[in-house]
Amino acid sequence: MSASNEKKAGQARGDITSWSNPKTAREAEKRKEERRSNILYATIGVVFLLVAISVFVWKSNLIQKHATAATIHGENYTAAEVNYYFTNVYQSFVSNNYSYLSYLGLSTSTPLRSQAYSGGSDGETWFDYFLDQALNQMSTVSAMNDAAAKDGFTWTDDLQSQLESNVSSMESSATKYGYTSLDQYLKKIYGSTMTQTIYEAQLKRALLAQAYSQNYEDNLTYTTAQLTDAYNEDPNSYDAVDYESVLVTGTPATTDSDGNTVDVTDAMKTEALDTAKTTANSIYADYKGGKTLSALADENKDTATYTDGQGGSYSDSVLMNWLYDTTRASGDSTVLFDEANSNYYVVVFHKRYRYDYNTVDVRHILIQPETGTLTEGEDGYDAEQATLKADAKAKAEDLLSQWKSGAATEDSFAALATENSSDTGSTDNGGLYEQIYKGEMVTSFNDWCFDSSRKSGDTGVVETDYGYHVMYFVGTDLPYWQVQVTNTLKNNDYTTWYTDLTKDYTADQHSFGVQFVAV
Repeated sequence: MSASNEKKAGQARGDITSWSNPKTAREAEKRKEERRSNILYATIGVVFLLVAISVFVWKSNLIQKHATAATIHGENYTAAEVNYYFTNVYQSFVSNNYSYLSYLGLSTSTPLRSQAYSGGSDGETWFDYFLDQALNQMSTVSAMNDAAAKDGFTWTDDLQSQLESNVSSMESSATKYGYTSLDQYLKKIYGSTMTQTIYEAQLKRALLAQAYSQNYEDNLTYTTAQLTDAYNEDPNSYDAVDYESVLVTGTPATTDSDGNTVDVTDAMKTEALDTAKTTANSIYADYKGGKTLSALADENKDTATYTDGQGGSYSDSVLMNWLYDTTRASGDSTVLFDEANSNYYVVVFHKRYRYDYNTVDVRHILIQPETGTLTEGEDGYDAEQATLKADAKAKAEDLLSQWKSGAATEDSFAALATENSSDTGSTDNGGLYEQIYKGEMVTSFNDWCFDSSRKSGDTGVVETDYGYHVMYFVGTDLPYWQVQVTNTLKNNDYTTWYTDLTKDYTADQHSFGVQFVAV
């Protein structure tokens, strides 16, 4: 068969591989290689694009911001949201309890994740401790917000004002410390995942939870009959006693006359107790003979300590159990042996009583002296301090004059307090302190409040170690014993309510998201 006939026969069979043109074959192979290269380069391009996107997303904090760090009652919370509570809890603990936390081993200059928490289980760190506290707080806020929504307790103008005031304060701080935006400042405080939107959302939830909780407590009220019944059930918790006592220690010395430590033997303990008993009995005999306990304590000052017990409160102790015995009468006296503490008491009972006096309500404006330029010990320091105090006093007196020349009402005084007082604990409510009891405030403040001639509307300027207080006497309030009982009942009822409200709100941690907390 000729070549031409073979070609035709092959085509007739459909066998396209039976013959091919060499040039056509080379072109086909070339196109095939080009397709392979295009596919390869396209694949590499996709990989590089994915890497670039991943780096961009990571650097933009999108992953960190939106990674779920905790779930509470079916609701997910991001690392940024957890960071809001974590930072607040940490700063609050460190500010208020640093000495104690430092004693437990906390260092503020070392990463929390690398510090073992001695009060926890094996492997627990200080980060774990503060995270638990933060999640507990978040659980409470979540429970309160849900309950508020169910009860129709909604956002108010006052809460909005608090929110705006807080944000405004943060903006002022951001400007003061040289930050170009509030977002930048918030990231410095709360970590790289924080934004103003997240901050305001969580602050709003926290403010609503606080207001709802406070509203519940404020609406807990009790009748006089209920207060009386509660008092009668447990008078020891509210009564006070006046007494005198001399404690004679029966604990042997642990050092000798040269200051060297000695091993305390049972014989030494017995001897010390016997000596204390003899001393106590001698003091008691001399007291019965007409001497005062304070003088007798001075005569035995190496082993005896005198106490003038004014307003003593009950505790489960040898001394207090004797004093609070219902058969006790004025002038009763005895020697008591406190075996658990190896002590003897010579004690005289004077009286037991309930606090029937009325508490008081007052408003005040605190004017503190400006900070001076000199430090104590430098020339001119005392003169500068005297000038600063005089200026503060003059400002306080000027504010009082302004008030008197104006409407001179309680409301106008409250407005002045909100605008001018340095006491952050009372400025939000017009400088008001309610149900003040005797001894609660510093001496001169207390004395002004409880002056027997004091009447509603009285004003004055009082000096304390804090500065000068412009005072406004609102009036008397409940007897102090009723305030005490009310506080106990409120605490018990609130605790029951809170426990029931939050019992189903626990936080589940998500390890991936948690790694972005406090970073």
